[in-house]
Amino acid sequence: MAKLTIEVAYGTAQKQKLYRLQLDEPCTARQAAIAAQVCTDFPETQPETAPLGIFGKIVPDEQLLRDGDRVEIYRPLLADPKEARRKRVAQQK
Repeated sequence: MAKLTIEVAYGTAQKQKLYRLQLDEPCTARQAAIAAQVCTDFPETQPETAPLGIFGKIVPDEQLLRDGDRVEIYRPLLADPKEARRKRVAQQK
């Protein structure tokens, strides 16, 4: 069985971490996110349900990985980016 070398990335404003894994092929983005055991460093993370991306592009859970891919686990937005920008602009005036 072939092996894939991939990375799983997760971070907060205070801390970022990159997990390097070797997984059996075929492997999906969701399987890699769960295999990285991100919860040991970030207990608030939910790799079973969080949105995922590969190199900055959102992908479905069943997206098959290729050797060298970087899976990113995204955090939920706490504020609407457009609304946050409006507030910053209003404060500057």
